[in-house]
Amino acid sequence: MVKVNKPDDLIKRFKNPALGELTVQQIRYAPHDIKLQQMDAAEQLVAELKPDASYKWPSLCKKITAYKPKKYPDLMVDGEDAIHDLGLFVEELSDAADLDSTDAAEDVLTVEDVSRRYSVSTKTVDRWRKRGLISRRSRFGKRKRVGFYLSSIERFAESHGEEVERGSKFTQLTEKERMHIVEQARLMARRGGCPTEISRRLARKLDRSAETIRYTLKHFDEDHPEQAVFTDAVDPADAEQRRDIYDRHHRGVSVERLAKDYCKSASSVRRIVTEERARRLFDTPIDFMDSTEFHEDGAEKAICNDPPEGDNTGVMRPPSGLPPYLASLYTVPLLNKAQEQFWFRKMNFRKFQAAELRETIDPLRPKVREMKKVDQLLEEATQIKNFLIRSNLRLVVSIAKKHIQPGRNFFEMVSDGNMSLIRAIEKFDYAKGNKFSTYATWAIMKNFARSIPQEHKVLDRFRTGTEEVFAFRSDQRGNPFRDEHTNRQQRDAISGLLDQLDEREKAIIMHRYGLGQGAEPETLEQVGERFGVTKERIRQIEARALRKARSIAEDEKLDIPGV
Repeated sequence: MVKVNKPDDLIKRFKNPALGELTVQQIRYAPHDIKLQQMDAAEQLVAELKPDASYKWPSLCKKITAYKPKKYPDLMVDGEDAIHDLGLFVEELSDAADLDSTDAAEDVLTVEDVSRRYSVSTKTVDRWRKRGLISRRSRFGKRKRVGFYLSSIERFAESHGEEVERGSKFTQLTEKERMHIVEQARLMARRGGCPTEISRRLARKLDRSAETIRYTLKHFDEDHPEQAVFTDAVDPADAEQRRDIYDRHHRGVSVERLAKDYCKSASSVRRIVTEERARRLFDTPIDFMDSTEFHEDGAEKAICNDPPEGDNTGVMRPPSGLPPYLASLYTVPLLNKAQEQFWFRKMNFRKFQAAELRETIDPLRPKVREMKKVDQLLEEATQIKNFLIRSNLRLVVSIAKKHIQPGRNFFEMVSDGNMSLIRAIEKFDYAKGNKFSTYATWAIMKNFARSIPQEHKVLDRFRTGTEEVFAFRSDQRGNPFRDEHTNRQQRDAISGLLDQLDEREKAIIMHRYGLGQGAEPETLEQVGERFGVTKERIRQIEARALRKARSIAEDEKLDIPGV
């Protein structure tokens, strides 16, 4: 048995502990010939993997060792992590196998040999190892060093041809070549070129990699700030610009278009989109009612199974005289207690899962796949929340009818009650065993008891004592044709005003005030969820858009009829 020095430290070097544990096990117990076979199998597997895919751990292990492990049966491994860990697996096993470079059936090259062969730096060779170039530790004379089988190098060069070619252009520049690049870049910058475009054009013109040009100019500007090429041309991606890039990409604008519009490389745009998405994800609060059920083994299967069956006794004919919006509520079946428990448990469990998964994401190196999974969990929780809202809106109407008073607008009361219902759904603790309708009724009635006296108090402040004068004034309203004409003029004027805002500002105002056809006004939180930002951010954008709209209306002396 081969002794492994500090196996815990070795396992920590792996991105996935399962592969680390397998490596320790094979170093200790696998015979020399089996180690050689598994190294070859692991290298062949690396050539088959795709960095952006996911793979089942038992399948990966079987391809390496020919047996399927019982441990971690549901574990999924990212392709990028698997490529890194398999390279480390081969390197550690080769070290334990005590290989000699002269015993190999083919040429074994050192890092320096590969560097000279492909005209690249040794740092570039190290980067290739992380990208899938398999290395083995072998003895070169009396010293153990990292070596590469010639077949491994040729296989990597064939599958990563563009990367190898780009690296070969990343050679050392002479001082004369460096100053030539600086002078050419300075001329282009004076003509209005941006850093990214200048780097691309010089790379094509001088047959160098764009990275070489970019780093040459960057280091020159750092070393000679008084002569910097991009003193005036630099384009910092400030917070507002990063938000705009993300918002436009979220609305379907291509990366290539954004790169052109903001004078950036496609990779920079993708990085900004990923980082901004991560920032918004971490800024979004995930509030849920925790339960011991969520932490038990098998919680997913127990909580997210089929919902309890109900009946349609809650479906009834709506009272006469209700508008279509309220009448439609009576077609939605009421939920029984078991159904309420099921949906509230599932909604909070999905939020719990999203919060737990978010904790595992590295803010500095967020993975799109993990963020997408968090978004999917939150989206499912939101859908359940909307379902619970629809199932209980009839309760709001019922309570509002009982509290209506002379001079009080019934539909305003319903709208106010809906907000109380939404807050009640977010704060309801299903684990206490109470029926939600009882909790919601108490919350809505409490809100009405507070808001109705407050409204009367506000109205009393504006009573003039001359109401009888207004009682004899002729009522100019009531002509439907004149009202419709005024409404049309209002819509046209407001539409023209909104068209002068940018796309995001216009969309937020439309959703906040329900200006779309058949749309209902949305809260700051609802609009924030729609755009993937916090409600405070929506409030800021709304305030900015309204200020801009008022300024436009004043400049154009816009007259909105009836306002």
